[in-house]
Amino acid sequence: MTQTQVAIRAVGVSAKPVGMRRNASRSWTYLAATVLVAVCIGPVLYIILGGFRSNSQITADPSGFPSPWVLGNYVDVLGSSQFWVAMWNSTLASGGTTAGTVILGVMASYVIARYDFVGKGAMYSLFAAGLMFPVTVAITPLYLLVRNLGLVNNLGGIILPQIAFALPTTIIILVPFLRAIPRELEEAASIDGASRLGFFWRMVIPLSLPGVVTVGILTFVTSWNSYMLPLFILTDENLFTLPLGVQNFASQYSVDTARVLAYTSLSMVPALIFFSLFERRIVGGLTGAIKG
Repeated sequence: MTQTQVAIRAVGVSAKPVGMRRNASRSWTYLAATVLVAVCIGPVLYIILGGFRSNSQITADPSGFPSPWVLGNYVDVLGSSQFWVAMWNSTLASGGTTAGTVILGVMASYVIARYDFVGKGAMYSLFAAGLMFPVTVAITPLYLLVRNLGLVNNLGGIILPQIAFALPTTIIILVPFLRAIPRELEEAASIDGASRLGFFWRMVIPLSLPGVVTVGILTFVTSWNSYMLPLFILTDENLFTLPLGVQNFASQYSVDTARVLAYTSLSMVPALIFFSLFERRIVGGLTGAIKG
C-alpha cells in the first residue's frame, strides 16, 4: 500500500465520524422543530376540529375526531349577527391602527434616518425604550387618559393607544431601510428639481416598501388579537372586537362547548389567512431591517 493510499484511507476514516455527527445533529434539530410545531399547531387544530363535533362527542372523548362531522355549529355562528358585528369592529380597529401606525411611523423614521438634529439619538433611544413597556404595564394610567379624552366605549380609544404602542417596533424596523437609501440618489433627485417631499413620496416610499409591508402586517395581526385594551375600554357589546366577542359568546353559551369552539376558530381564521399570505413579506422585511 502506497503512502498516498494510506493518507486517503485515513482521511476517509476521520471524515466518517464527522459526517455521522453532523447527520445526528441535523436529526435532533428536525425532531425539536417537529415537536415545537406540534405544540404550537396542536391547540389550533383541536379548536377547529372541536367545532365540527357535538357536545356529546366532546364529553365522551375530548381528544377524539368528529364522528360524524357536525356542520351546524359553524352554520349557527356564521348566521348570528353578533359574530359579524364583532368582525366589523375588529376590522375597523385593526385597519385604523395599521393606517395610523404606517403613516406616522414612516414619517418619523424618515426624519430620524435622513436628518441630523439635536436630540436625534435621544429620540431614537426613546422609541427603542418603548419596546420594554407593554400595554399591560400602563393599562391603568392609559385607561384614565382615554376616559379624560372621552373615548371610553369608542373604537378611537383603542386605535390611538395601539398606534402609540406599535410605533416603537415600526420605527426600529423602518429606520435601517430608510438609512440604507444612498445619499447620491437624494442629491440626484434634488438636481432634477425634486423637493424633499417629492423625493419622500416618489423614491423613499417605493424603496422602503418591504419594510412598510412588514410593519403593516405585524401591526394588523397584533391589533386583531388585542384583548387587554378593548377589555378595559369597551363595555358596549355592539362595539366588542372578536377577542371580546369570544369571551362574551363563551359566557352566553358556556354549556355549548362545541359552538364556542366554532366561534373561536372562526375568529382566528382572518388573522391566520392574512399572516399566511404575507409570511414571506414579513421575513423579507425583517431580514432587510437587520442588514440595514
